[in-house]
Amino acid sequence: MSILKERLKQKIDEWRPRTAKLLKEHGDVVVDEVTIAKILGGMRGLKSLVTDISYLDPNEGIRYRGYTLKEAFEKLPKPKGAEMPYVEGLFFLLLTGDIPTQNEVLDVVDEFSKRRILPRYVYEVIDAFPCCSHPMTIFSSAILTMHRESFFTKKYFSGLKKEDYWESTFEDVLNLLAKLPEIATYIYAKLYRDGNRIQSNPNLDMGGNFAFMMGIDKPYDDVSRLHFILHSDHEGGNVSAHAGHLVASSLSDIYLSISAMINGLAGPLHGLASQEVLRWLQELMEKMGGTEPSESEIKQYVWDTLNAGFVVPGYGHAVLRKTDPRYTLQREFSLNHLKDDPMFKYIDTLYKVVPPILMEHGKAKNPWPNVDAQSGVIQWHYGVREFDFFTVLFGIGRSIGICANVIWDRALMYPLERPKSLTTDMLEKKAGIS
Repeated sequence: MSILKERLKQKIDEWRPRTAKLLKEHGDVVVDEVTIAKILGGMRGLKSLVTDISYLDPNEGIRYRGYTLKEAFEKLPKPKGAEMPYVEGLFFLLLTGDIPTQNEVLDVVDEFSKRRILPRYVYEVIDAFPCCSHPMTIFSSAILTMHRESFFTKKYFSGLKKEDYWESTFEDVLNLLAKLPEIATYIYAKLYRDGNRIQSNPNLDMGGNFAFMMGIDKPYDDVSRLHFILHSDHEGGNVSAHAGHLVASSLSDIYLSISAMINGLAGPLHGLASQEVLRWLQELMEKMGGTEPSESEIKQYVWDTLNAGFVVPGYGHAVLRKTDPRYTLQREFSLNHLKDDPMFKYIDTLYKVVPPILMEHGKAKNPWPNVDAQSGVIQWHYGVREFDFFTVLFGIGRSIGICANVIWDRALMYPLERPKSLTTDMLEKKAGIS
């Protein structure tokens, strides 16, 4: 048994009595109020899901297992000479709640390395797509195709105790996460590099190997680690997390569940924000002739955008009420590596002028930048300039958190998710409308 699996089993055995006691002794305690506004508003803000993997605080931002992002980046082990932590270390943290030692991280790195090789048919499925296909469609389909590899599905139909569902799911998760960089980079090579694939390097960690297969030199390995960690989890109620959790609750295997998650992430209201920021930014640069912007010129452009009835892409957040810590970490990296980049100079100026304008405008609940305000600019700087591929990068990271959640859903034996629906007539009667 691997170090990670042994630690996880210990945590599960300790945790199960807690959920059993809550359900048995406190099951009738009211947690939230369901209003018509929440029902018709997409259930926004309705407290009705459980995840111990992460929590989004309006003022502190995302916490991974109780650690702020700053704490996680400081405490998680890093590869030799790297600025950013191992992605595998974050996975260990999300699963166990513990900051891993260097030895424990290397054990996970070794597990991923042993499981990274793709079945031949996955390459054939990717190759079968027309050259103009969207990378997210190919990504979802490639993952879906691997359903036939599911250890959980085989075990389930051969007879498996409910309390043991998590173990075979754990094996499926490691097998899938180890293969995602290979799938993604092969899709990139097919669509954007005339099929010129770079073979993986088994001696590198997940972030380093992804950069290697993308053919991009340092510090893109740290960009990859940073990107995957920042995007790995964001509570359970966002579309991608909820889609993955919902499908998994039916006991669909991790391949079916993560494919569903990727489909939710592909929607323009969820995973496409970073490319929208980049498009808006490039329009701004074009209008200014590519010259270095003055604050007054940027202010006028922002006001023109708002007065035309549009939002400023990359600013505001449904929950956060301060600058997104994910943005801050990217900004710190950019100030070290991108400060002379023409596009970053625009981002830097926007950071100074947009929040005061949005506060004066008065319609934004949160005038501060979010993670998407800068993530695409960093990718662009290092040569990844195909907008449609940005969401695939997002999908690799988000899979890490959702996979951790699904393992714990199975470990705690959570039931099939099945809320009840009402008709509009019923809501009108509740509201006293005749």
